[in-house]
Amino acid sequence: MEKSLLVKFLGNNPFIRVIDFLIENRGFDYSKTEIARGAGIGWSTLYTIWDKLEKEKIVILTRSYGKTRLHKLNEDNAVVKILIKLDRQLTMENLDRVATEQGKVAVMG
Repeated sequence: MEKSLLVKFLGNNPFIRVIDFLIENRGFDYSKTEIARGAGIGWSTLYTIWDKLEKEKIVILTRSYGKTRLHKLNEDNAVVKILIKLDRQLTMENLDRVATEQGKVAVMG
């Protein structure tokens, strides 16, 4: 699994990987199992960080059906807004860097 720019910048740990997965897939809601799978972590690992994600209101419950509870990224959270902005900025800087490198190759080639 290729690490995202956000994970490369903030560190490859389960908490960041979950946030990264939710940022990349914002607007959709997921079960905890789907979040763990999407973030590339074990369910037991997600369980150890889930309380912090809820306490800090990074994730919110969107709906329930049967025993399944679906959650999504809380885009109204101030910290989440900053992380989304950081992710966007890292992407833009990477695109600029790649374009510059490709421009140098085109000029040299």
